[in-house]
Amino acid sequence: MELKKNPEVEVGRNSSLYFAIGLCLTLLLTYNMLEYKSYKTTIRPVEVVSYENFYEEEIPITTVKTPIPPGTQIAITSDAIKIVDDFREVEESFIGSSETNQMDVMGKVTENGGAQPVLKIDDIKVEDVEEDIEVPFAVIESVPVFPGCEKGTKEEKKACFQNKMLEHVKNNFKYPKIAQEMGIYGRVIVLFVIDKDGRVINIQSRGPDKILEKEAERIIGLLPKMIPGKQRGKPVKVTYSLPIYFKYVER
Repeated sequence: MELKKNPEVEVGRNSSLYFAIGLCLTLLLTYNMLEYKSYKTTIRPVEVVSYENFYEEEIPITTVKTPIPPGTQIAITSDAIKIVDDFREVEESFIGSSETNQMDVMGKVTENGGAQPVLKIDDIKVEDVEEDIEVPFAVIESVPVFPGCEKGTKEEKKACFQNKMLEHVKNNFKYPKIAQEMGIYGRVIVLFVIDKDGRVINIQSRGPDKILEKEAERIIGLLPKMIPGKQRGKPVKVTYSLPIYFKYVER
């Protein structure tokens, strides 16, 4: 006779399911333990400031009267007491002015006894004082005329002036030999003034070295006399600046 087991009472029928559930729970618990984060906490002491109510005691101000020693006599004389009137008239003093006016001049008498003559408006002469002004070349009404640039309009004379200036620098340019040996080069700005007579004065320069500045001033000092610039029809001083480049090129 063959024995058959009841499948409902079999112990190991759901063992694989229970194993899978247990494995999932174990993995979940392990994951939570690995992902658990804890932070270090520091205990900070709490400082409590305690104070007591302090009330300043007010000290009453008392006047101490020193008793007069016995036997001391206090004498009050009539000279020590003076009666002063509440109202007293004050005499006002007149302060005259030390400045002289026209009436004082007209009223003066000369040493001979005659009256001093009164000046009239026609007797007063006003002298015109010429202002010594300097006008930049860029804004001058009539630019200085370089020899050979007498003809043409203002703009043509201005362009001719600049061309003649560059030609003059080119013809008189000499690179100092000592500057070549020392390797000195650069740009020198020369500032000069063309006075009312057309002469070049007040030559100033600024550059990388004194040797180049001296050579630039020498070149400008050789400029010829020009026709002076005019402002409002009158000759004036005209300022002009010119850059000169010193660059040594080996041949």
